[in-house]
Amino acid sequence: MADEFAEQLAAAAATLKIGPGLAEDTVIGPLVSAEHLARVQDYVSSGRSEGARLVGGGRRPADLGDGFFFEPTVFTDVEDGMRIAREEIFGPVLSVLPYDSDEELVARANDTEYGLAACVWTDDLSTAHRLAAQIHVGTVYVNMLPFLDPAAVHGGFGASGSGREFGPAGIEEFTETKGVWIGL
Repeated sequence: MADEFAEQLAAAAATLKIGPGLAEDTVIGPLVSAEHLARVQDYVSSGRSEGARLVGGGRRPADLGDGFFFEPTVFTDVEDGMRIAREEIFGPVLSVLPYDSDEELVARANDTEYGLAACVWTDDLSTAHRLAAQIHVGTVYVNMLPFLDPAAVHGGFGASGSGREFGPAGIEEFTETKGVWIGL
């Protein structure tokens, strides 16, 4: 199913409106800088040169001028050792990797130095809870894309885990606790 899924995902991603970040109809805004745009382009080049198959996107939109825009990009035929599978890209690049069992999926998800977030898509609530408990990340989103809520804690594990933001744990991160004892 991975190839069929990748094709459908790429087709859906191609319909997303790319544009200025403040435009109401924009879904994919610009990257933060020219340097970051070059970094994302380098990842796409790396994916191609390492043998991944580009299914959709992979370039700057021709109709948006010199802004730091990049099309949502989908790869398949991605292997675990490829840079696009192992490193945090922080750009609109997604790799589709097939798996044969939940155990294989969890092992792959945990075989990384990063652990910010994971998305689990399933119609089985038991599977969602089991995978969420086994995947070593700071936040697991079930049947939804990542969403930041200021009332909920956000932060990761490993190289993605430099503290917590939002929620009570985020407040504690910026709080210095002091005990005061007074003997009368």
